[in-house]
Amino acid sequence: MINVVAGIIFRDDGKFLIAQRNLNKNQGGLWEFPGGKLEPGETCEEALAREIREEMAADIEVLECVGENMHQYPEKDIRLMFYKAKLLSDDVILLEHEDCRWITKEDKDKFEFAGADVKVFEMI
Repeated sequence: MINVVAGIIFRDDGKFLIAQRNLNKNQGGLWEFPGGKLEPGETCEEALAREIREEMAADIEVLECVGENMHQYPEKDIRLMFYKAKLLSDDVILLEHEDCRWITKEDKDKFEFAGADVKVFEMI
């Protein structure tokens, strides 16, 4: 089981940030809530803040946990913890992803999400 954390990064207008996975990586081109794997000794909050800095050159304030999803991919099983977060930086710089968008919950059907990320729409 791989422990992963993802951010539901909200703006004041109610939109949240999604990111398109790198085309050269597993599940490339699918959309996700940004985040990544926990390192040994890290809390979920620390891991999420680190991953956003590493992948988007941005700082966030990690807020409350909104839920988790246990998901089985053919190659691995993951436990994905979702946290609300607020962007503290003015912009994001994509260092790992192909694209990012600010969307509403109603926009979700316009994007193809990675399997583990689909469940978050029931939580927000």
